[in-house]
Amino acid sequence: MTNLRVLVIIPTYNEAENLAKIVARVHAANPEVHVLVADDNSPDGTGKLADELGEADERVKVLHRAGKEGLGKAYLAGFAWGIEHEYDVICEMDADGSHRPEDFPSMLKALVDQKADLVLGSRYVPGGKTVGWPKHREILSKGGNTWVRLVTGMKLADATGGYRLFRRETLERIELSTVASAGYTFQVDLAWRTVRAGMKVVEVPITFVERELGASKMSTNIVAEALWRTTVWGMQYRLRRLLGRR
Repeated sequence: MTNLRVLVIIPTYNEAENLAKIVARVHAANPEVHVLVADDNSPDGTGKLADELGEADERVKVLHRAGKEGLGKAYLAGFAWGIEHEYDVICEMDADGSHRPEDFPSMLKALVDQKADLVLGSRYVPGGKTVGWPKHREILSKGGNTWVRLVTGMKLADATGGYRLFRRETLERIELSTVASAGYTFQVDLAWRTVRAGMKVVEVPITFVERELGASKMSTNIVAEALWRTTVWGMQYRLRRLLGRR
């Protein structure tokens, strides 16, 4: 589709059951992209498996991290690696198959055709959906996104989603060195930074599929902390604007 160099970052912690499958699906859908497995020293051998995949396929790269520090830190390390190696587009993708690689081409097309700085794979725009989620989790997710819109003013249907494509220049502009958020909050933080910087964000419908293997790292405590932090950010932002500051 393009001459862009594309890197898909897949953070892992105990994803040995899923890793080979998701990497194979990525390359079946998008043969030219590279995959960076950012492993947090998984005790189940995910890191060793990633090394084996990398030895067999030069499109697979591996970033070994000292231990489990959370999704945000893993992505920040992956972003730094991707920027250092001069990739043009850097993608966030879960290891468990919930982010379908088959949706990636439409997201990349939107980035190119609509000249977007950030493309969000969205569950909540027309055409997007979730599969296999219990009703309470869907309500929690939709409610969280509604709250984020209210407190930040962002006009995004799915600011909490973790399937997204950044241009390298976008990541360079949003001051990643000052990002301290993690997990669920991390995704809102990066989207809001992009919006506040005046860059273009496009949402593309995706199908989010609940994982079949392994355990989810999401919890109500993580979501609650994210909503609290988002509320604080929104209040601080509005106060700065009232005082004539940015």
